[in-house]
Amino acid sequence: MRTFYLLVALVLGMGVSAQEARPWERYVNEVMTQEDAESEAWEDTYELLCELEQHPLDINAATREQLEELPFLSARQVEEMVEYLDRYGPMKSLNELLMIQSLGYAQRRLLTYFIYVGEERSEGFPRVRDIAGYGHHELIGTGRIPFYERKGDKDGYLGDPYRHWLRYQFVYGDAVKLGLVGAQDAGEPFFTHRNRWGYDYYSLYLQVRNWGRLESLCLGNYRVSMGMGLVMNSEFSLGKVAMLQNMGRSANSLRAHSSRSNNSLRGLAATVGLGRGLKMTAFASYQAMDATLNKDSTAATILTASYHRTETEMAKKNNLHALKTGGSLRYARHGLRWGVNALYVRLDRELRPNTSVLYRQHYPQGQEFLNASLDYAIVRPRLALSGETAVDKSGHLATINSVSVRLGDGLSIMALQRFYSYAYNSLDARSYSDGGRVQNESGIYLGLSWQPSLSFRLAAYADYAYFAWARYQVSQSSYSGDHLLQGSWQHRHWNFFGRYRFRWRQRDNEDKSGLENRFEHRGRLSAEYTGDGGFGSRTQLDGGYCAYGEGEWGAMVSESLSYTYRWLRLNAGFGYFHTDGYDSRVYLYERGPLYTYSMSSFDGEGIRYWLMARVNIGQRLMLTAKMGVTDYFDRSTVGSSYQWVDASSLTDLDVQVRWKF
Repeated sequence: MRTFYLLVALVLGMGVSAQEARPWERYVNEVMTQEDAESEAWEDTYELLCELEQHPLDINAATREQLEELPFLSARQVEEMVEYLDRYGPMKSLNELLMIQSLGYAQRRLLTYFIYVGEERSEGFPRVRDIAGYGHHELIGTGRIPFYERKGDKDGYLGDPYRHWLRYQFVYGDAVKLGLVGAQDAGEPFFTHRNRWGYDYYSLYLQVRNWGRLESLCLGNYRVSMGMGLVMNSEFSLGKVAMLQNMGRSANSLRAHSSRSNNSLRGLAATVGLGRGLKMTAFASYQAMDATLNKDSTAATILTASYHRTETEMAKKNNLHALKTGGSLRYARHGLRWGVNALYVRLDRELRPNTSVLYRQHYPQGQEFLNASLDYAIVRPRLALSGETAVDKSGHLATINSVSVRLGDGLSIMALQRFYSYAYNSLDARSYSDGGRVQNESGIYLGLSWQPSLSFRLAAYADYAYFAWARYQVSQSSYSGDHLLQGSWQHRHWNFFGRYRFRWRQRDNEDKSGLENRFEHRGRLSAEYTGDGGFGSRTQLDGGYCAYGEGEWGAMVSESLSYTYRWLRLNAGFGYFHTDGYDSRVYLYERGPLYTYSMSSFDGEGIRYWLMARVNIGQRLMLTAKMGVTDYFDRSTVGSSYQWVDASSLTDLDVQVRWKF
């Protein structure tokens, strides 16, 4: 431990000269919690922000739904932006964002990375020859090369040890987006076995926007989000800190699926404007899903990991097919919004989970699922109310409601209530929860956001939840609590950030005769410097204590440096971690190649260091390479099962090529 404290003192005392992470990456680092880091939903959010940064929205042509894709905007801010454009016409420059009173300095700065002021638009949909002649093509190829051998690479995995993906995309402004994504995890077969067409996963998509009354048309792979997610949400995550940032607003969107995750629909979808604030969205999808089968050929479990590296995993591929159809009718005008949503799902096999285990007794069962909901919102200058109430085909209820009040120019408070019946079933619901499911939970969330000046921000929340039915590792009804306080202060080139989180949950004791409380404390301190001339750095200390069993401590100190000069961008990082076990593990966010989410967890003792170089060759070609190394001091092998490596050090090389033409 003496070595650990010496390294802490050394890194915190370093003179820093190094460009800050892009502001939206700072946003991700500040709002992400441990649960978000482990969620696939946040990977989708990261890829969406990357996509919007590379292809920003024309603020003068963006719809309300497109603005709602930005997770850091509240309902009041979206409403004021829409009303401003309706009243005063197209913006002439982004300086007009100063006229949106509810936008703070942080939101205005973030917006400049995702929107632009377009030129005067001609009436009507662009001509085909203009689309073909002036559209932009982009081709990206990315691969990861491991400099170690897993047990499965020798015997067990069906494919090579390399992870790689390819994406082609054609874009014409906001009007047309066409693309193809192919992705492969390490160990999956390529042009062999059941992947005779090459990649293990493909996404082909086309989206057309603003074609007369047709506001959006999607063919191929797409995503739909309705209301607050009680019926369907395949969009961005609703993490606890992010929920506080956007003050609990709902989001309704339809967009092409251009990422590598398997969280999408496949078929046809459209949104049509009916006039006077009314819009209708309808969709139909038929797609294959991975599933574990019972002996009678019914489906025991629907799988979302989408790994097909071994014979066992490959045998679960596409075992289930789902027809999903539904839509919504929406009204939005003068700060009043309501929507009626519905989703019907039919599986080609009966879903029959093992209900002999107590906590699984109310898992979704059957072949047909039907969900319907009503969502609603009232947005006023200082008050915003929103919510959604849903039922399944058996009449079981789920509801979520939030209210946010702006007490002053820099002070806002919000409260969020949810009740999800333990018998409520929906295969596609994803909304705010402490337990990770829209089922078997009721609770109250109270949050506060205060920005007394441009340089200082404070946020806090308290969340209490009750679970009426048994859960995994909890054989009876239980409670949980979660409390967070964080603040940031910016002074010239410096940004200081601090966070403390206290969480408690109930679990079965060793002999399962009762429940015991498990307490967890986690904290973060960081200092970020943004210098002139393209230099910047971030020094960060993460730590935590898990107060159950014998108790576990864990901490990590890290330094990230970056430098940008014209055609060259360099990023480097170093971190030392020391934890007593897995429960006290720590997380580190790293810069990575475009569209590559890089969040790693560490336990035990060791160091992590990495270096990334990005080179722009002219206006069309970009090359990126990143080398990352993790050295463990407390073990001679890493991993288990097929991921077992007979070494204490892991080295990976990521390479990416992007060509615009």
